[in-house]
Amino acid sequence: MNSSSTAGSIRTAAAAPDEGTGETGVGSTAYLYNSARSIAIRYGIALALVAIALLLSLGMQRIFAFPYPFLFLFFGAVMVSAWFGGTGAGLFAVLLSTVVVDYFFVPPFYSWQISTTAETYFVAFVACALVASWISSAKKRSEEALQEARSQLEIKVSERTADLMQTQAELTRLSRALSMGELTASIAHEISQPLTAVVTNGDACLQWLSARPPNLEKARQSTEKIIQDGARAGAVVSRIRALFKKEGPIKNWVDINEVIRELVGFLRHEASSRHIFIRTELSSPLPLLKADRVQLQQVILNLVKNAMDALIEAAATSKEIVIRSRMQNGNEVLVSVEDRGTGLNPQIADKIFDPFFTTKPLGIGVGLSISRSIVEAHEGRLWAIPNPDGGAIFQFTLPTAHEDPRAPKDSHE
Repeated sequence: MNSSSTAGSIRTAAAAPDEGTGETGVGSTAYLYNSARSIAIRYGIALALVAIALLLSLGMQRIFAFPYPFLFLFFGAVMVSAWFGGTGAGLFAVLLSTVVVDYFFVPPFYSWQISTTAETYFVAFVACALVASWISSAKKRSEEALQEARSQLEIKVSERTADLMQTQAELTRLSRALSMGELTASIAHEISQPLTAVVTNGDACLQWLSARPPNLEKARQSTEKIIQDGARAGAVVSRIRALFKKEGPIKNWVDINEVIRELVGFLRHEASSRHIFIRTELSSPLPLLKADRVQLQQVILNLVKNAMDALIEAAATSKEIVIRSRMQNGNEVLVSVEDRGTGLNPQIADKIFDPFFTTKPLGIGVGLSISRSIVEAHEGRLWAIPNPDGGAIFQFTLPTAHEDPRAPKDSHE
């Protein structure tokens, strides 16, 4: 039993290399067969074309009795052979054409010898046939290289297109994330101001109620201010959401001077606590504007708050903010906020309106960006210039309406 098993194992081990060799041999045989078949086809085409050229040339020579041998068909056979069969088939066609022309068309006819007078003609034919074969095969290689380059280019373009589509999708997701981040930061920035007023008025209300006796009138006034500030906070959130959704502002007839005066009254307590004086120079009368009152308040509020921060940072001796309004160019209202604070750095003057750009240690850089978006939504323009006396001047323009609702109407209407 042991000897039989050992013999069987030896036979199996010996048979394994034969099987592997057999599979390799079959693949090699198939490759050699295909190669030989391709070569036979290419050279067979060359042989057939030269034979056709010979028969047609002999027939035409006998019919038309040309004084010189009609050999142009052989050039065609060489070029076609080189085009479809490559350089080898083209040279084979040149060889066959040379032999055929020497035997049938070069005197002495039907002989392998060449007369002295026909040597130059025969050499010229051979040279032309070689050149024709080289040109045809070179042209074919160029066409194949061009086709290959086109195929590779199409593949690369497809790959790049797929990559660009993927990149565009990623950028779209990133843009949405940034938009949500900017919206969140904007709401946090803008809502902090009315919420601060709510807390301040709430604290004042508690103090009035804690007095002995309680001052109910003052407490009622503080409560009314809390309600107003809470309503303004809700309006700010709604306006910012509409701004990021690219919805149009809710426009009504607005007196810009009234908006400024109301805002100055709101900021008077904060300005006093910082030892800052707010002065107004308002031209009167100004035409009513078709605008969103809450958004205009936010623009002026942002500009005044930035001016306060600039005055504190600069430790200016003259802590004064000047708000001006006047007509400009006959068709727009100009509002400016002037301070003598730190001023504008020329290197960053173009960036201060970019989202999330800030020079404040605790700033988030959205106030001026939102302000510019609001002004542009009202078809206006917001910009900043250096103050000749030091500091900066932020100013914006708003177009006036075509007709003022306060203007007297024609009695005939």
